[in-house]
Amino acid sequence: MSGKASFYILYSKTVDKYYSGITAENIYSRIEKHNTSHYGHKWTSAAQDWELQLEIPCDSSTIARKMELYVKRMKSRKYIEKIISNRSQQETLKKFIENS
Repeated sequence: MSGKASFYILYSKTVDKYYSGITAENIYSRIEKHNTSHYGHKWTSAAQDWELQLEIPCDSSTIARKMELYVKRMKSRKYIEKIISNRSQQETLKKFIENS
């Protein structure tokens, strides 16, 4: 994956979980793949009701990947919900990652 990419967060009511990932493709195509178990026995195949909660466009796949890894390392539902609900937190996250 090179060039522009997006970091995204999905939510499933069925499993009451968030999932974060990156993509260079259309985000809605990506969600459809998660909801139809396109990726096989991956973590998201536990549910078919994944909904987009957040998408942050990035200038490169490297930035998107760093953002994904940072959020996953936080292992915090509260942190995920905070960035979903707060635009300034999204901007802070993006600037932090771009400058790291």
